Amino acid sequence: MEKLIIEKSIAGRKGFSIPTLDVPARDIKADLTEKFFRKSDLNLPEVSENEVARHYVKLSKLNYCIEDGLYPLGSCTMKYNPKVNELTASLPGFAKLHPYSHDKHTQGALQLMYELAEALKEITGLDGCSLQPAAGSHGEFTGILTFKAYHEDRGDAKRKKILIPDSAHGTNPASAAIAGFDIVSIKSNDKGRIDIADLASKCNDEVAGFMLTNPNTLGLFEYEIVEIEKLIHGCGGLMYMDGANLNALLGIVRPGDMKFDCVHINLHKTFSTPHGGGGPGAGPICVSEKLIPFLPTPQVVKNEDTYKMDYNLPKSIGKVHSAFGNFGVLVRAYTYIRMLGADGIRAVSENAIMNANYIMAKLKNVFKLPYDEFCMHEFVLSGDFQKEKGFSTKDMAKRLLDYGYHAPTIYFPLIVHEAMLIEPTETESFESLDDFANTLLKIDQEGTNDPAFLNNAPYNTPYKRLDDALAARNLNLRW
Repeated sequence: MEKLIIEKSIAGRKGFSIPTLDVPARDIKADLTEKFFRKSDLNLPEVSENEVARHYVKLSKLNYCIEDGLYPLGSCTMKYNPKVNELTASLPGFAKLHPYSHDKHTQGALQLMYELAEALKEITGLDGCSLQPAAGSHGEFTGILTFKAYHEDRGDAKRKKILIPDSAHGTNPASAAIAGFDIVSIKSNDKGRIDIADLASKCNDEVAGFMLTNPNTLGLFEYEIVEIEKLIHGCGGLMYMDGANLNALLGIVRPGDMKFDCVHINLHKTFSTPHGGGGPGAGPICVSEKLIPFLPTPQVVKNEDTYKMDYNLPKSIGKVHSAFGNFGVLVRAYTYIRMLGADGIRAVSENAIMNANYIMAKLKNVFKLPYDEFCMHEFVLSGDFQKEKGFSTKDMAKRLLDYGYHAPTIYFPLIVHEAMLIEPTETESFESLDDFANTLLKIDQEGTNDPAFLNNAPYNTPYKRLDDALAARNLNLRW
């Protein structure tokens, strides 16, 4: 492991020299009381400039990024981010714009936001849009708040339940609970989709809405969506779509056409902004006409050839973010959409679907495939066969690190035992897909020959096998 910079310190070494003071020295002790005096040395490292530079370059090489290789994170869409996005986001008129500048000084930014919202409305087939939420989960929360406001505005206060599939992302029940709703779980059937009978049994006049990811977290399209929509709207509820998997639908099918009332869009995932390390993100929501009055304030509106922020929204849920969220992400998403156009947007999803099915076909005879059918942009395998031979999904994920890959999502969705959720995205070549699939096949063979070898992986990383349970219970966030 690379030593800490303080451990490289040798007395007398310097990486800089301070110029001689060219103004009269002041008696600091005369200006400050004794309680502000330092009682001990700073203990700063004494290292040369080139040692500092080498140290941080070595640390940077320990990071994994999309330029290193495939990010097969199922349900988390880590695609390649075109560098033209960074070029436009760094333009001074965008990058140096103060968030509280007057509308007349921000016409370019307002036009971009207006046109981005219009593009997202077209892509989703919905009527209204807010760009304000700063992340997918934030978009979920915002969307559910519009549900709450809608029902309250109609005097329907008894609607306190949100229905959520047992395969859902964990943020779904969290967002609904924070908004003040009770969570009701809906079972999946043996096809990995919504159990219609279970859903029907829980539809009543207390249901505020249903949160559904489509395609779902197993990478399967909910083909009974028409029946699902009739049940939810039939009992007076609203339809919410988790847009985390929108990368499979672009230009092919729209949430609005499936009669969803709201969808959040992970711009940082579907429309390609780097989002490793927890940010930055953007989670706009698009809504049906009935929810437009409740969208966050302000809204960007167009009046002939000028744009402005409209705060005259009396039924709005109010602001959900200071200024207008992570504006740089909006610029990148706008660039991506304009660069691709309608045909390119559709090709994104077509290629993502093709890539996922290609890898699945290469692996399905060695790994257990719980739902053996064509998938959308991602698919789930089970490590049950490998578990019987003495090594687990976790062991295989750790071993992938030795081969220079980021591991896929593991142990999610929760309804699949020893789950391994894989999403290659549309930006990987067949050569890249082959290399990844062949590496997994090789790891399976390693474990078959010597399970203990995999039980102790990884071997080539700075730290070897960690005690995950201990780490979760005893977080140490600083050295």
